Amino acid sequence: MTNVDAILQAGLAAVEAVSDLIELEQVKARYLGKSGELTELLKQLGKLPPEERKAAGATINVAKQAFETAHNARRDLINAQKLEAQLAAESLDVTLPGRGLSTGGLHPVALTLERIATLFRSMGFQVADGPEIETDFHNFQALNIPENHPARAMADTFYVEGGDVLRTHTSPIQVRYMLNNEPPIKIVAPGRVYRVDSDATHSPMFHQMEGLWVEEGVSFADLKAVVTDFLRRFFERDDLQVRFRPSFFPFTEPSAEIDVLGERGWLEVGGCGMVHPNVLRNVNIDPEKYSGFAFGIGLDRFAMLRYGVNDLRLFFENDLNFLKQFN
Repeated sequence: MTNVDAILQAGLAAVEAVSDLIELEQVKARYLGKSGELTELLKQLGKLPPEERKAAGATINVAKQAFETAHNARRDLINAQKLEAQLAAESLDVTLPGRGLSTGGLHPVALTLERIATLFRSMGFQVADGPEIETDFHNFQALNIPENHPARAMADTFYVEGGDVLRTHTSPIQVRYMLNNEPPIKIVAPGRVYRVDSDATHSPMFHQMEGLWVEEGVSFADLKAVVTDFLRRFFERDDLQVRFRPSFFPFTEPSAEIDVLGERGWLEVGGCGMVHPNVLRNVNIDPEKYSGFAFGIGLDRFAMLRYGVNDLRLFFENDLNFLKQFN
């Protein structure tokens, strides 16, 4: 058993010589495996005289512990070196100049909404808001559109549980405002609206802005003056020709379509009319004392006209190359 020290020294040298975990495990197997050199020494203890067996076993166990200690230390060192190399390869040089942050911008429809709201604020209108999920009363009945009225087919929408709908226009904002405020009332109501429609000029979700002025003595002449002034300021043309073409809406009487004259002829840009007496009664306003006008325009259509976009769907496809043009 005098060769225990020689075997241990050879094993320690072999551990120090390797730099790979697989090779290190092979060295361990050569000395501590089932047929390892130190393991074989333990197997030979039974051949020794009883008086030598105890001392020899203690010597071999000390050698095994020394080998395992060296093995574990080498394994930890190899792992540490491997991690350090990995971190060095994957680390970032914080002294390099940054890539910079790109500046975002508003959506062209949002830009159009802000511009129109600013123009109406300058004319004394307030901006009102309301929920996008509406009751049948606020979206239809209060606006002189009872159940089974044919006008509902023109505004087919999405229905939710309980009979509520995704609003088909922003008129419910006006209804809610009139129910909670006394005249004089002078508001614009922008927001998202929903209808079952989709093509190059229509979307199931689109944006509207409606206006309302209710006060004693408000007339169709006031309506024409406000709408004409707004359109000329929006399109930045003092000579812009605007016409009001007779039409029908259940919530206004008389009603008219709003057209502007462009390079390709007359173009419809909205609808308007005097608030129907039934609508005023539905919101507890006396139509014998007060009158009012309302109008509605499509914000998406106005954005298309302002920026020269010929397909409404481009606004909602999230193409950054398209949207960056408006930043």
